[in-house]
Parts: sequence; structure tokens; C-alpha cells
Amino acid sequence: MGKILDKIAEGRILVSDGAWGTFLHQKGLKTGECPEAWNTERPGDVLEIAQSYVDAGARIILTNSFGGSPFKLEGYGLRDQTFALNKAAAEISKKAAGGEVLVLGSIGPTGKMVMMGEVSEAELLVGIMEQARGLAEGGADGIVVETMSDLEEGRVAIEAARNATGLDVACTFTFSLTQTGEYRTMMGAGIEEYLEMAGSAGADIIGANCGNGTAGMIEIVREIRTLDPDIPVLVHANAGLPEYRDGETFFPESPVEMASQMKELVAAGANIVGGCCGTTPEHIRHIVQLLKT
Repeated sequence: MGKILDKIAEGRILVSDGAWGTFLHQKGLKTGECPEAWNTERPGDVLEIAQSYVDAGARIILTNSFGGSPFKLEGYGLRDQTFALNKAAAEISKKAAGGEVLVLGSIGPTGKMVMMGEVSEAELLVGIMEQARGLAEGGADGIVVETMSDLEEGRVAIEAARNATGLDVACTFTFSLTQTGEYRTMMGAGIEEYLEMAGSAGADIIGANCGNGTAGMIEIVREIRTLDPDIPVLVHANAGLPEYRDGETFFPESPVEMASQMKELVAAGANIVGGCCGTTPEHIRHIVQLLKT
């Protein structure tokens, strides 16, 4: 059992961090620029973001590696830096974490689909293993395969992370409420199908991120718990459902509003809670204070 599962086994509710991309852009990341390149070009700016969540009381922080697969980095001419950029991402978060806070290495979607012939399953496995090895070498305590929608990609990513690192592996999918009242991914996968895939692939922690505010996540966790009462659950909710104003996306939930729903999310069965789009260190600070972790 790894460090993250150890903490969950102690009965602790762990508060994770919030959004990263927003703050990279506030620090000057331009549209079309590679966020992961900042791990070696502007590590101080990345460290400040990680540190802001540690200072807010988060017990888990992620890494600036969401788009760090070789398939994503290839678009920036950085494929050959896959290992180095992911290692640097983990080292930065580990530096902010100190000795108490745990680091989850972030692996997001590759943008390639096996079913469309854009990549073979073997190529996908090897590529994600390279990313995962970099995160592990940089000191990550676990890996989170996040914001997934395709069952096949999720399965390969979980297996790659397990094969490459031996660390605890979490996997979160992004679900949206359909007109028929079901939660499904953009690829049509339902919660039950996702749980079957994640279990067979060997995920240690499952859950959901993005796509929903906390209220929607409460419903998703309840459905997960009817299917599996025991597996640890991680939830990174948006700060409410997005609204569009003057051509910009806005997330309406204030730190107080978001935090006020966290006890119900934990009561539904979540073990790790944090934020995704629209969330800030202030959101995390209020969640920590409310849950008194």
C-alpha cells in the first residue's frame, strides 16, 4: 500500500488542490504556449502556484504535467523532453510539498484515439509509461490519470502508470448529465462501465473531475457507492457549472458556496476532495477550514 492509500486507510479525508491553468495564464502563459515547458523555463512561477495550495492547507497537490504526454508535447516540438519535463514537474511540486503534503503526478488525455487509428495501443502504453516514469523519478507519491472520457485510453493509462511506477494510481473520468438523467462521458461511457474498466485495469482510487460543480459530483459519488462501497474515491469539482459572459468562461461558485457543499460530498463517500476549473487557493482554504482536516 502506498502513501496515499495509507492516509485514506487511517480514515482521513484528504483535501487536494485546485485549478492550475488559470494561474499560469495570469503569470503570462500565452495561448498556444506549452504549459509544461515552464517546468524548466520558469520553474519559480510554477512553484508559486504549487506553494499557494500548500499554504491554503491542501494535503495533496498535483503537478504541472496534465499535457505532458509525448503525444501532446510533440505538437510543441518537445517530444524528446517528455521524461525531463515530467520529472521537473514532480520535483517542483515536491519542493512545495515539503515533508507533509503528498504529490499526485497528473496525466491528462493524450488527444489520440486508438479506435480512430491515430495511435496504436502499444504506442499509447509506451508513451504514457515514459511520462509516468518521469513523474515518479521526480518524487511523485502517486499518479492521477484525470479528465478521461474514453474507456480504452483510461485503461491503457492506468496500466502504463502501474507498470512504470508501482505507485498508487488514481483515475478520474469526466461525466456530464444527459437528457435522460444519466451521467456519461463525451464518449458515451457510463459510470458502471467506467468502474468495471478501472477495476480490471488495477486503479487504486477512482472518481470524477471537471464537468460538474459540487452538486453534480455528490450525485456521481452516490452512484459510485451503490456500485462499489469500498474503493477510495477522489473528486475534483468545478466551481459550479460554467457560464459565458462577454466571450469568457466564468465559474460562479464562491469559495464559501463551494465549501458549504463539501460535507455532503464526503457523506456521499468521497475520500479525497479538491477543485478543478474555476477553483482557487481561497476555495481550498475554505474547504480545509470547513472539513477541519
